[in-house]
Amino acid sequence: MRIVFMGTPEFSVRVLDGLVAAGHEIACVYTQPPRPAGRGQAERPSPVHTRASALGLDVRHPRTLRDAAAHAEFAALNADVAVVVAYGLILPQAVLDAPKRGCLNIHASLLPRWRGAAPIQRAIMAGDAQTGVCIMQMEAGLDTGPVLMTRAIPIGATDTAGDLHDRLAVLGADAVIAALAQLDDLTPQPQREAGVIYAEKIDKSEARVDWTRPAEEIDRLIRGLSPFPGAWAMIAGKRVKLMRSRMAQGAGLPGTVLDGLTIACGQGAVAITEVQPEGKPRMPAEAYLRGARIAPGFVVEG
Repeated sequence: MRIVFMGTPEFSVRVLDGLVAAGHEIACVYTQPPRPAGRGQAERPSPVHTRASALGLDVRHPRTLRDAAAHAEFAALNADVAVVVAYGLILPQAVLDAPKRGCLNIHASLLPRWRGAAPIQRAIMAGDAQTGVCIMQMEAGLDTGPVLMTRAIPIGATDTAGDLHDRLAVLGADAVIAALAQLDDLTPQPQREAGVIYAEKIDKSEARVDWTRPAEEIDRLIRGLSPFPGAWAMIAGKRVKLMRSRMAQGAGLPGTVLDGLTIACGQGAVAITEVQPEGKPRMPAEAYLRGARIAPGFVVEG
């Protein structure tokens, strides 16, 4: 098919590669404009922009799709379908209507659960047993369109948002390629009204660990916010991001180190297995402890 691809972050790159490998014609790639990044705040193209350029594809990065000129440019591509994966702009009706077969979105949740901005993180933070991807026909509402295909995977006891992100990117690429191959035979299924939950955008204020909370909640917070923005605590006066964790045995006053980097919570305990001290790279907890000299009884600040 002749496809317009619309995506921005690393999650979308695997899908673009899959569509190219499957032999589809990519008429154009739409992505977010370059943004200032790094210490020098130089403008940096999005991961999709970088990959599309390497593939020799036409790339556009408009700041808006709301004006008539943008609508005309999009329609002139004469696409069979648009594939949209974490693009970052709301598509106006004129854009949704332009491709012959409409616009398909890969959403990283089992709709209608976790519509919205942060479905991967919220699924872990809520303690969901599984997640997945949905191939959805786009309409004007936020993730409200009928679903063409669903693929589910379990969420493991130690999975982080980064782990799930990578697995769901592969799953989403495979699913949309399968959906395109079967498009004439798939029946769109309207989303049920019951069970709608919105995955609100992650706020950095959520990231500081409150050790008075139950261990299950803290463990899920750490894993759900890894790698970004990273749950954190103050240890010996320095901010330390907690990048990986697992449930552990033990009890004590909240925030008290029990053994190694196993920390007592309001109920139960959490073992921190990977950290990122301020200004340093990620490292296993064992490596951090060799320099930090934290003994049992030390209290980690919330």
